[in-house]
Amino acid sequence: MWLAFLRPGDLALMLLVAAGTALCFPLFWQGGAGDKLVIRQEGALFLEADLQTPREIRVPGPLGETRIAVEKGRARVVSDPGPRQYCVRQGWLSRAGEIAICAPNRVSLVITGKNAPYDSLNY
Repeated sequence: MWLAFLRPGDLALMLLVAAGTALCFPLFWQGGAGDKLVIRQEGALFLEADLQTPREIRVPGPLGETRIAVEKGRARVVSDPGPRQYCVRQGWLSRAGEIAICAPNRVSLVITGKNAPYDSLNY
């Protein structure tokens, strides 16, 4: 068995590398603070707004009206006529790259910013 070949220093090194990886993950794989809000309805741009101005936005959709609240530096879906309320459960979005999709009502909310994380890398 391979455990017989491990020395105390090996175990300490493995724990140190695992802890370093866990600490670096939030630093390198998240977007910066968001500065704009992009709302799409039926795939088309409905509104692009600044995140610094508090307001409530009402977006019409095939099932009814989706209400979006904007506070200083963050936004969220307050209510949606969809049956499962996944986009409402997303809560406040404030970092670049965060998204809430109300699929049944065909409305999406995206936070954009200067330092958006990569969703995927292509060659």
